Amino acid sequence: MIKKEDMPLCDVATTVQLIGSKWKTLIIRDLITGPKRNSELKRSLTGVSQKVLTESLNSMMLDGIVERIDFQKVPPHVEYQLTPLGESLLPVIESMRQWGQFYKQQLS
Repeated sequence: MIKKEDMPLCDVATTVQLIGSKWKTLIIRDLITGPKRNSELKRSLTGVSQKVLTESLNSMMLDGIVERIDFQKVPPHVEYQLTPLGESLLPVIESMRQWGQFYKQQLS
């Protein structure tokens, strides 16, 4: 997890730093419904490279937003899910969804 003293002074900037990339926000959106395998996330996130997906997941794990569940099976079975801290982002994602819907209606 990032140290408090390394966070921006602005709270909005802190949130943007943690989830501001397109892919991180969409990963959170997908994990809202429950744990997902890497392949499920890759399929859902059209255009994301495996490298960027892995980097985003690793970054969110370090930030305490996502956790990796390793089922210790052969072949390997790993899933990702939101932590309780990650789940606290649900209202933020829902607000973004609602605003996006509102914006599209304004274009009509």
